[in-house]
Amino acid sequence: MSAYRDGNKTVVLVPATFSRAEEKRWVDRMLERLEAREERRRPDDDALRARALDLADRYLDGRARPDSVRWVDNQQARWGSCTPETGSIRLSRRLSGMPSWVVDYVLVHELVHLIIPHHNQEFWELVRRYPKAERARGYLEGVTAAPRLDIGGGGEVAEDDTCHR
Repeated sequence: MSAYRDGNKTVVLVPATFSRAEEKRWVDRMLERLEAREERRRPDDDALRARALDLADRYLDGRARPDSVRWVDNQQARWGSCTPETGSIRLSRRLSGMPSWVVDYVLVHELVHLIIPHHNQEFWELVRRYPKAERARGYLEGVTAAPRLDIGGGGEVAEDDTCHR
């Protein structure tokens, strides 16, 4: 018996010999386990803010101090956003299943916006203090490009075209 996510679907595998009652009981149990496993992998907003503060200390000399850092469900075209005036950082929940170093990159990117609101040379120099910045950018560019990938075609993505996607 197992349960996993396949895109927007949840797949639960149970033996065909189960009665309807056994099937229902095991499906419910497997869904609870799947939710618990996913919850352990996804930090809550408090843990996300603590992570942001740690990254700011390590890579930005503590210069960026967000007032709030939280997951949001309404960002489909951006990976994160920042409001420097309020010290608020929001990360798209689409990031929650990605490797932690990718989430850290987006956090660092948004933390730098607390210091420098625009994407100028100084901004990118600060972002590149995060050792996996280029690798994470490549990962996110791949995720962004994959749905519109034209096999045989070769479109390039501009540097600041994907910084918030």
